[in-house]
Amino acid sequence: MANRSRMIMSLVGAGLALFKERDRLAGKTKKRAEPPSRRVPSGTTVEYSPSIDGDADPGEVVWAWVPYEDDATKGKDRPVVIIGTCPGGLAGVPLTSKNKGRGAVAVGSGGWDRTGRPSWAKVDQLIVVDDHSVRREGAALSRDRFDAVVAGAAEHHDLSRR
Repeated sequence: MANRSRMIMSLVGAGLALFKERDRLAGKTKKRAEPPSRRVPSGTTVEYSPSIDGDADPGEVVWAWVPYEDDATKGKDRPVVIIGTCPGGLAGVPLTSKNKGRGAVAVGSGGWDRTGRPSWAKVDQLIVVDDHSVRREGAALSRDRFDAVVAGAAEHHDLSRR
């Protein structure tokens, strides 16, 4: 009887998730031997050139796997602002729905969050995102929001403008 109750509760939970049209991969912790994204060592060239065409471009928010700060082999899918290019791929700044205070720049809400929550860019983290590991485009940031993210990231990282 207990197994049957658990099964019913599991089915109800799965049905609610479908009802809310959740992205089932978003936010799931995964361990990877060779993560598809990693910290940027140096040499990021910043540019603003969003083009909602299915490819990740600087100025866009995309969904990609982001490593945890304390263990780079673990991470989860989250929205990332692509700010430019770097050796090995695209340079991006992860977004979070929680204001982390210092080291975070407010970017507001946008199409990358279906519930419309405000987001903050974690400008103290700059990661390389492999173009092939991007799951989907979320939206393009306005130029003023993009410039605020780049200014915040420039306080922590070596950036050059194109």
